[in-house]
Amino acid sequence: MKYSVLVFVFFFCSFSYAQDIELQVFATGFTNPINIKNAGDDRLFVVEQSGLIQIINSDGSRNNAPFLNINPIVINGGGERGLLGLAFHPNYSSNGYFYVNYINNSGNTVISRFSRSATDPNLADNTTELQLLTYDQPFSNHNGGDMAFGPDGYLYISSGDGGSGGDPGDRAQSLTTLLGKMLRIDVDGTSNGNYGIPADNPFVGNSAALDEIWAYGLRNPWKFSFDRTTNDLWIADVGQNIREEINMVASTVAGANYGWRCYEGNSVFNQNGLCPAMNTMTFPVAQYTHNNDGLAKCSITGGYRYRGTAQPNLVGLYFFADYCSDEIGILEQSGNNWNMTFTAPFTGNGWTTFGEDINGEIYITGLGSDTVYKIVQANLSVDENNMFNLKLFPNPTKNQITIDASNSSIAIQSVTIFDVQGKLISSNSNFDTPLINISTKNFTSGLYFVQITNVEGYSTIKKLIKD
Repeated sequence: MKYSVLVFVFFFCSFSYAQDIELQVFATGFTNPINIKNAGDDRLFVVEQSGLIQIINSDGSRNNAPFLNINPIVINGGGERGLLGLAFHPNYSSNGYFYVNYINNSGNTVISRFSRSATDPNLADNTTELQLLTYDQPFSNHNGGDMAFGPDGYLYISSGDGGSGGDPGDRAQSLTTLLGKMLRIDVDGTSNGNYGIPADNPFVGNSAALDEIWAYGLRNPWKFSFDRTTNDLWIADVGQNIREEINMVASTVAGANYGWRCYEGNSVFNQNGLCPAMNTMTFPVAQYTHNNDGLAKCSITGGYRYRGTAQPNLVGLYFFADYCSDEIGILEQSGNNWNMTFTAPFTGNGWTTFGEDINGEIYITGLGSDTVYKIVQANLSVDENNMFNLKLFPNPTKNQITIDASNSSIAIQSVTIFDVQGKLISSNSNFDTPLINISTKNFTSGLYFVQITNVEGYSTIKKLIKD
C-alpha cells in the first residue's frame, strides 16, 4: 500500500513561500540499495550493494527473484565498495546488454557487460559476464561507481580518486591514471580490447594521457546524470572536510578539469603538485558546507533534474541529498544562478541514490531504509489552518506559541521548528496534552516553519513569525 510522508521544501525570495514536495512510498524490501535505473520500459532496477539487482514493477511490487545475483564475485565489506553501478545499453530492448560497475574480491574496480536471459525478461544470465575494463583501487574508499549512457550513445563511468584522504597520490589531476575521472568508452567498439575509444575523447593521441578520460579533477563522483531535456551533465562530487559540490556542464564539454585536489568546491585545498592555472578549472554551479549550511552534513548524493510531466511544479528543479543530514536538497535556476534549499531531514534513511523512470519521474532511497520513495509535489489544502484541525497562536509571537490539537482526531507526536535556511531551531516530542506550549523567547526576529507530525507519521508545516 502506498502512503505519503509530507515534508516541505521552501524557496525564498524576500522570505516568501513558493514550493513544496512530498515523498510517496513506492516499494519496500531492499537491503542496502545504492542505485536505481530503468531499462527503457516501465520497470525500475534497484542495485543492492551485496551484488544483487532487484526489479520493481510499475505498480510498486517487487519481483521475488533478483534480476542478477553476482554476490560471489563482489567484495562484501560495506563502506564504499560492492556492486555500485548499473547502465542499460541504449538498444537493450533488442540486444539485452547491460553493464555493471563493481569492486571485486581483490578490492579493484571491474566494468562488465552481462546479458538478460533468452527466455525470461525478468532474469539476467549470470554466465554471460564480459569484462570490459578493470583498474586497481589503492584504498577501499572513493570508488565513484556510477554509470550512464550519454546522449551520444557512449558509456560514461565515474571514478573516484582512489581513496585515503586528501588524494595523497595526486591522482585526480594526473592524466596517467583512470582515478578521479569521468571516463567515456564505446561499448560497441573493440579498438581497445572489449570496448572502443571514441575518436573525440579529449586526450586521444596524447601519449602522456589515457584515452578513456573524458574529464578529471574529481574526488568521489558518487552519482551523476544527464538532463534528458538539455543533455547537460550533472556531477555531484563528494567533498573532503568542508565542502560538497555540484557540477554542471554541457554534455559536449570535453576535458573539463573540476579542480580536485587543488580545490575543494571553489576554495583552495592543496596547491602542491599538479595544479594548472585557476582559469582552466571548471568550478561548481553550487556547493554547501558541512557545518555552516543548516544541519551538519557530510556527503552529497547527486540526483536528477526533474523533466517528467506528472509534477508540473517541479519541472526544471535539480534534486540531490546529503547522506548524513538526511535532507533532500533542491537547486532552482534563477538567471545565471542556482538557488539552493533543503527539506527537513528524513531521519534514518542515509540517502544513497536517486533514480529516474522512463517517464522522468524521480525516486530516492538510502542505506538506512528498505524503501524506495517517489518524489511528488504536495497536494495541500488552500486553507492551511484547516490541516489536522490545528490552531497555532499567537502568530506573530513574542515569547511562546501554543498549538491547540484538541479538535484533531490524531495525537501529535512531535513539533520541530526550522529557520528559513532549513536549520533546526527547536524539537519537542511525546506530549501528554493536546494543548502544546513551546517557548520562542530565545528566537531571533524573523520567519520560521513549524513542522507538526502526528503519531501516524504524517506532517504539516505552518509558517510562524517571531516579532
